[in-house]
Amino acid sequence: MKMRAALLQQAGRPRPYTDSRPIVVTDVDLATPGRGEVLVQIKAAGVCHSDLSVVNGTRKRPVPMVLGHEAAGIIAEVGPGVSRVRPGDHIVFIFAASCGHCEPCLSGRPGICEPGTQANADGCLLGGERRLSLDGAAINHQSGVSCFAEYAVASEHSVIRIDHSLPLDEAALFSCAVITGVGAVLNTAAVPPGATVSVVGLGGVGLNALLAARMLGARRIVAIDRLDHKLALARQLGATDTFNADDPDCVANMRDATGGGTEYTFEAAGTVDAMAIAYQVTRRGGTTVSSGLSHPDHTVPLQHLSLVAEERTIKGSYMGSCVPVRDIPRYIHLYQQGLLPVDRLLSERIHLDDINQAFDKLDAGDTVRQVIVF
Repeated sequence: MKMRAALLQQAGRPRPYTDSRPIVVTDVDLATPGRGEVLVQIKAAGVCHSDLSVVNGTRKRPVPMVLGHEAAGIIAEVGPGVSRVRPGDHIVFIFAASCGHCEPCLSGRPGICEPGTQANADGCLLGGERRLSLDGAAINHQSGVSCFAEYAVASEHSVIRIDHSLPLDEAALFSCAVITGVGAVLNTAAVPPGATVSVVGLGGVGLNALLAARMLGARRIVAIDRLDHKLALARQLGATDTFNADDPDCVANMRDATGGGTEYTFEAAGTVDAMAIAYQVTRRGGTTVSSGLSHPDHTVPLQHLSLVAEERTIKGSYMGSCVPVRDIPRYIHLYQQGLLPVDRLLSERIHLDDINQAFDKLDAGDTVRQVIVF
């Protein structure tokens, strides 16, 4: 079938993207789903910093590629052998499909599935196939999803069935931003009720972490970012203290205000500077969790003495350490009960043709979550 899609032609083009236009919205070909695959009609897709990392070249991925990994839609068709969903089901995508058989999957860590990770790096679906093409030449998939398009073919292990009552533009947020941010708090760090928490980087993931900390009754929630309007939003969402990361006294002021830092700190900006701040504002005996993705060549300076003598813990968190089939329905229920107001992070609804402008706004920090509606 022919469909419209946002095709990344070349990574690393200069900003502004509205001028360099690394992405073109054009007609591409989509094959029918094969064994174990599904065809999804995309209804809403979030524009995430992980997508921007592919566009700017921070995360090396093969091009040309149809972008997008955070979305919700409706199952239109299923291939042979599919048993998890059926036509008409509402679903959200998972950006890390799991095979169910490798060591991480068997140990309850599907987000770091080995075949799934390799497939994402190769630009193909979990089974190794590519269902996208243009003029007979194969096009790569992003994270086994490629949802900046009218339709997507994906592995059945890349989708989770959801409640039909949830609006699909809101549902899209649970595909990445929610599970990554909320999961970092609930799963990776297992923050206890009443703890002290700080969040460095107030994009979609960081603000979801903040919402999760508030839901748990954290007695102090510190928000740190370089942009004052994001700090203002954090205060509206429940932050008790805010600090601008560009202030040279940011760390000292934060530690003074909190009596030595917070017990749990979450880095969600994806930069070495943000990770350094996150480590420095974590108190003695505390835990620093990073869910940001920086350039693979970047390293974080770390004082070994403080790690040992202060009994620090540093954890990486990918996909919020979630088991998506378990956690996504739980998080949706928390949202529907008013405990996790993630809809407040939906900045604006946009059209697919606005995609280059959307990445300019995301890169500038002018928005939290733009959602493409179809």
